[in-house]
Amino acid sequence: MALREALVMLRDLDEMESDGGEELDAEIDSDDEWGNSSLHSDSDCDSDYEPVLPRRKRARTMPTVLASLTEIEREETGKDGTVWIKEPADNAPSRLSAQNGIQVESGPTPYAKDRIDRAFDSFHCLCDMEMLQQIRDCTVAEAHRAKGDKTWDISVDELEAFIALLYVRGLYGGKNTPLESLWSDRYGITFFRDTMPRNRLREIMRYLRFDARETRRMRLETDKFALVSEVWNAFVHNCVTSYKPGVNITVEEQWFPTKTKCRFTQYIPYKQDKWGMKFRLAADVDSKYVLNVFPYLGKDESQQPENVVMRLVEPYLGKGRNVNTDEVFTSLPLANKLIDKNTSLVGVVNKMRRELPPSACDQSQAELFSTTVLKHDKATLTVYRKKPRKNICILSTMHPTVAIGGDTRRKPDTMMHYNSKNVGVDKMARQFTVKGGTRRWPVAVFYNLLDLAAINAHVLFTQCTGKTTPRRDFIMDLAWELRENHMRAKTKAAAAAKEAAKEAAKAAPPPSRAPIQLPAGKRTQCQVKTQCARNQAHESCAQCHRFVCGSCTHKGPKLCADCGSEQ
Repeated sequence: MALREALVMLRDLDEMESDGGEELDAEIDSDDEWGNSSLHSDSDCDSDYEPVLPRRKRARTMPTVLASLTEIEREETGKDGTVWIKEPADNAPSRLSAQNGIQVESGPTPYAKDRIDRAFDSFHCLCDMEMLQQIRDCTVAEAHRAKGDKTWDISVDELEAFIALLYVRGLYGGKNTPLESLWSDRYGITFFRDTMPRNRLREIMRYLRFDARETRRMRLETDKFALVSEVWNAFVHNCVTSYKPGVNITVEEQWFPTKTKCRFTQYIPYKQDKWGMKFRLAADVDSKYVLNVFPYLGKDESQQPENVVMRLVEPYLGKGRNVNTDEVFTSLPLANKLIDKNTSLVGVVNKMRRELPPSACDQSQAELFSTTVLKHDKATLTVYRKKPRKNICILSTMHPTVAIGGDTRRKPDTMMHYNSKNVGVDKMARQFTVKGGTRRWPVAVFYNLLDLAAINAHVLFTQCTGKTTPRRDFIMDLAWELRENHMRAKTKAAAAAKEAAKEAAKAAPPPSRAPIQLPAGKRTQCQVKTQCARNQAHESCAQCHRFVCGSCTHKGPKLCADCGSEQ
């Protein structure tokens, strides 16, 4: 017999049918007393006498049995043996755990505040001169190797101007636009033509490298990301040292579309862009600042969901913060690890997790918009029926109790908290992405680095200067400032070249001319005209072969006045 049926039958039993009662309330001393009591009622013989029957006391063992059965009914066990206990959900405001009542200092660090006055400075806090110098050196080395010409060179200022062109191309949505259109005199953008020639940009793109070719093979044995890992790790280090997050941190995945061939490019058929790279990142909820990020390089121990989250939020543990995760990362073991580090967790749980109870996976019996709350130690599991055959499971160590909303959908506060803490860095990065066509995956990773750098630089600039600038306008200002040094050097180089041309023209002798013979009896104007006023001449100078008249002729051999003065 099922447990629930047995419980119903026990509840329906008559109290008098229970054999677990006690003694009667009124006990009769003897049979004589009973008989005497009836004899003394002669005066009332005409009336019908009905003796009062004694009552039994209610059985005391029954509540114990029901309580134990109710306790058993409240428990559910997951496939891995995890025991969950059902808890009531009410309309009262939920209480948060004690660790989430603290205040955490957030915002740019003193390292960033002392350096940022304009957009250019905020970009250099993330992409410092050491990074840019390494990219410049590796690019020049590749150009020398490929061309066999040691004269090819690029400066850091020109590299920054190259990055500025990438940012402006992303703002105008020109990732699929041919370069000829951007540099067109009729339809193009003046910013591109003024910064550098089109073929120069193509040349830089061709030789762009981020690591030393000589040591690449050795590094690839231990690091799949070796072709760009040094630059990438320096960028992540600068992101961590430049900003302190608030109480809430979100851990999510970023999908960067690219069709470049490498060992960790993935194909996901349900994505709009089916080919791409996957990045795992942690971001501050309030400011959308990217705190930490690294790529997914394939299945190994370091790419397990628990290890990924602990690695991303490692610099921020132990301060009472809360971590929001999606169903890729959320699990009960992760929640327990974070509790040990004084950090709470709120996240959607994949219904395939073995620790979940059976009611979380049952999508057919619960009422629409109903909520079931279950507890395991310090973890609270909320099962919400969102659609007729769809449950949403949310695991939280931040909410000891769960309150239900008063609207028609009756959403639990754990779900509303999770929905309010999503960041969406993936969508932000795609809005003004610098991504363009390329066949080399390190260049695609560099594109993603520039997208994330623009997001973080905008956050640092607005919080350090107090200016509320839209992100598009900030990127335009950043691109303009990135090319300033290159434009200044370009102007100086043009002025110096012009001055050198003038000096060379002065030092060079006048161009020699071949003698021209006039027909007999014909004359022409004097070509020297230093001592005459357009006199007629029929003889030419023996040295420069210009026609010269008698007034402009030097004494001695037939030389003009200019040639004669040099002797």
